[in-house]
Parts: sequence; C-alpha cells; structure tokens
Amino acid sequence: MIPSTCLMSTSLTTARLYADELQSLIHRLDTQMIDQIAETIYQAYLRDSTVFVLGNGGSATLATHVACDLGKNVTGGRKRIRALSLTDNAAMLTAWANDLSYDLVFAEQLRNFVRPEDLVFAISCSGNSKNVLRAIEAGREANAWIVGMTGFQGGKMRALCDDCLVIPSDNMQLIEDLHTVASHAIATILYNKIFLANEKEEAEDRNEFNYFAA
Repeated sequence: MIPSTCLMSTSLTTARLYADELQSLIHRLDTQMIDQIAETIYQAYLRDSTVFVLGNGGSATLATHVACDLGKNVTGGRKRIRALSLTDNAAMLTAWANDLSYDLVFAEQLRNFVRPEDLVFAISCSGNSKNVLRAIEAGREANAWIVGMTGFQGGKMRALCDDCLVIPSDNMQLIEDLHTVASHAIATILYNKIFLANEKEEAEDRNEFNYFAA
C-alpha cells in the first residue's frame, strides 16, 4: 500500500460538514493581508515589473490560474500586468529536475529572468516546499519583492516573504480552497484599481481637452 502524502480529514464526512468548516475559515480570513498583496502587485504593475508565480501540485495549477487572471482578465485591454507562471514549461521543469535537483526547478528558471523590483508570488500550503523556498532565495538575491500564500502556521516561508497570507488551517483541501478565493479577490481588487485609475486619467484628459477647446 502506498502511503498518502496529502492526508484528508477523517472528520469532515459530509458535504455539509465540509461547507461549515470552509465558511468558518472564510470568516477568519486575513482580508487586510489580501488587500496588501493586491497593493504590492499593483505597485509592481505601475513600475512595469514582472510577476512570477509558482507552486507544486494543486498550487502549481493555481499558479497558472493566477498568472492567467493577472495577465489577461485584470487589465481589460489596457496596459497589462507582466505575469508568468513558472509551472507551465514541462521541458524546463524536467530538465532542471533531472540534471540538477527538483529543489531548484523554480529558482533556476527565475535566474534566467528575474530582475530587481520584480515580484515572486510563491504558493505553498505547508510553507515548507523546498523548491518554493529556494525560489524565494533566488528572488531575494535579485532584490525582488516576495509575496506568498500558505497554510498551517506559515512554515519557513512566512518569515521570508514581504507579504504572506496564512490560511489558519491544517487541512490541505481547505487551504487550497481559500487560496483560490484569495487569488480571485486579489484579481478583482486589481481590476478595480486599474479601472478606476484609467477612468480618472481619461476624465482628466477630457477636462484638459475641453479647457483648450473652449
């Protein structure tokens, strides 16, 4: 029998129990930190920095999802967020894993691209994934900003991030659920920040045009 590396709860035996626990966690969600992460990404957008998103397993698919939301959905055709998921290039991931170490699959990709003032968005439910920690180190070496989402008590990752959302749970599935909720909140906040900024700029341009046309 192969041992499970991602144990599920043995107490949440019905959908109602699962939903109740999820609702309880939503009420304890650190919304101020979500707002702060959105603001940090917004500042990266304003300075034309690149956002690199990464994670393992379910967090890898969320990294892809986040990069898609940031790069496509948030800006609505205006100036775009430079967002890239480091989980999508199978050739690059397996080459670094095979030739060097799986612990370095994200860090080595970052070393190709990351520049000062870029942003590394790290996702790890445990906060202790070695390849995520090494990626954070690589980002730090390049003077990039680090934001993260994790669970449990934050693991080693918490102290290494500039901004870190910690889901107060030790249930992997619920942590992943709330990471998705948080990422959608971040995308929505960013959309509104960018939309309102553009509306203000367009209104100022109209006022300036009307002034000179009068």
